[in-house]
Amino acid sequence: MSYEWVDFALEEGQIGGLAPFILGAIVAAALIGAVFFGWRVRQREPRRPTPQEQPKMPPGGPVREDRTTRDTDDVPKQDHDRLTPYQLDPQGTLPAEEEPPRPRWNEGSSGGFGSGGGGHR
Repeated sequence: MSYEWVDFALEEGQIGGLAPFILGAIVAAALIGAVFFGWRVRQREPRRPTPQEQPKMPPGGPVREDRTTRDTDDVPKQDHDRLTPYQLDPQGTLPAEEEPPRPRWNEGSSGGFGSGGGGHR
C-alpha cells in the first residue's frame, strides 16, 4: 500500500466533532489561565492577620444592641406655600419619652413564635 493514495483529509462527520473539541480546549485553557492569574493577584495581597492581630472583645464584654423608640417629628402645616428642605428640621425623628426596658430572652422560655417550645413558666 502506498501512502500517496491514502486520503488524509477529515471526513464531514469528523469535522463536526473537531470544532467542539477545539472550543473545549480553548475554554479549558482560559480557565487554567484564570486560575493562575488569580493566584498571582492573591500573592500580591497583604497577608491574613494572625490570631494575635485579630480584634479583641471589649473589657466590659460584648456590646448589646441599643433599641430605642423614636417619635416622628411632624411636618409643620402652612396655609400659603410649600416647605423647602431648608425649612425642615435636619433630623426626622425625636427620642421618645422614657419607656420601660424591652424584655429579653429568659432561660426556659419558648424561643421564637411557633418553635414548639413549652412557653413561659
